[in-house]
Amino acid sequence: MITLANIENPTIWIVGLVIVIILFGGQKIPELMRSLGKGKREFERGLRGDDEELMAQQRREDEIRKRVEDEMRKEDEQKRRGVQ
Repeated sequence: MITLANIENPTIWIVGLVIVIILFGGQKIPELMRSLGKGKREFERGLRGDDEELMAQQRREDEIRKRVEDEMRKEDEQKRRGVQ
């Protein structure tokens, strides 16, 4: 049985590598690693894209909030001028 304590054991890594070579063959391993790398890059790109979309949404909300505050200030000034 493989436990977290045994993961550091190099024998398990060697056995795992042999199993991977038997299952996928020596020629398929580079393709497999390449596709894993592409998947990782796309995942990270997606995370950054979400961050960029979130930041853009926050900017839009800030602009709307600023416009509303400006309009409210103008209305308050007009009311004060009308009262005086």
